[in-house]
Amino acid sequence: MLKTLHAFIYILLICWLVPATAETNNNPQVQVSDSVSYQLIDRWSSDRLNQILNVDTPKFAGVTVKYTPAHNAVNLYRVTYHSVIPELGNRPTVASGLLAIPDTAGKTFPLVSYQHGTVYGKYQVPSFPEQSPETQLMIAQFAGQGYVVIGADYFGLGVSTEPEGYMVKGSHQQATYDMLVAAQSVLKHMGLSNDRLFLSGWSQGGFVTMAMLEKLESVGIKPQGTTTASAPVDVFALMNGFLFFPRKFDASWLNSIVILSAFAYENYYGIPGMARALLNDEYYEVAKKAYERQSFNPDDIPTDLHKLIRPEYFNPQYFANSAYGKLIATAQAYRWVIQSPVRNYYGETDEAITVGVGRMAMTYAQAMGSGNTKVEAISTGDTTHRGTFATAVPQWKLWFDSK
Repeated sequence: MLKTLHAFIYILLICWLVPATAETNNNPQVQVSDSVSYQLIDRWSSDRLNQILNVDTPKFAGVTVKYTPAHNAVNLYRVTYHSVIPELGNRPTVASGLLAIPDTAGKTFPLVSYQHGTVYGKYQVPSFPEQSPETQLMIAQFAGQGYVVIGADYFGLGVSTEPEGYMVKGSHQQATYDMLVAAQSVLKHMGLSNDRLFLSGWSQGGFVTMAMLEKLESVGIKPQGTTTASAPVDVFALMNGFLFFPRKFDASWLNSIVILSAFAYENYYGIPGMARALLNDEYYEVAKKAYERQSFNPDDIPTDLHKLIRPEYFNPQYFANSAYGKLIATAQAYRWVIQSPVRNYYGETDEAITVGVGRMAMTYAQAMGSGNTKVEAISTGDTTHRGTFATAVPQWKLWFDSK
């Protein structure tokens, strides 16, 4: 088991080591406004989409799941849009995302905003779908059956020149909200529209999905349905588990969560030296290279958190009162009165997200007086982190279809 996990983290870190480059695309850039443009990047046939459902996804997820087949081709567009970084005084920035439109005669479609999970290469994101197996599944299962699918790449990924804003809540909310607005402006430019709105996300994307929902509800937008799989809705609870109550089957790649968040928080919240204060001296430089996707030896980063992190952080009080711990404590996406229907899917044997965290949003909602019944937690059984996602997706589709 340990050898398997080490091999897995090695593969992930190799993706850090050799980031992919953008593909050559000769299609014209279409300007919608001063702040939004789009470009056709590909067209996937229904045969290609069914190959994803029946062959590629089982290889990626390690489980075989029955999906309803794609029945239409899909046109894929990269949208580039202007946004701002809330943590940096709303400094302007440029971001990118995917817009996948069914190639049909339809003019009005339901729309799913998909928020992607943690990636280890700059272009393993929705608007570079060839490099994102999770995005491929969403395109095949939803866009291949008449849904528009969109997905923000997040700040620091895709075409963005920012440092990665990993688990930086305000920036995730801004990137996804502005991507939705940009995508709807592109649809309007094409003479298309959406009549329903759904949100979905896996892993980190589950957190981002719930954060996006909080943002949308704060401005009066209530999606018809929101779903997540393996969502770390309370990163403080999750991190305390890794540090103080580890499980025997915890994933070895949890070190990446620590590294990415430490440097992202230092950059976005403006706290110089935060990552250095958290990481042991002998691993600081290689961890920094990993975050910045410079050349490094993956074997130089330990999977044992006790080796990676300074010993004082394994004191619960010290961790909670540290600058890093205090920011981690703000990384929650469930503590408000949720007003639209939500389903959080979790796996009983997920090596990254515990059952308690998977059920946390529902538990919190039900703790309110007679209980807020808008939030449900649904088990996918004895599924791994990837298996939870693969198993949940067709259940998301059935639920959305009923809306």
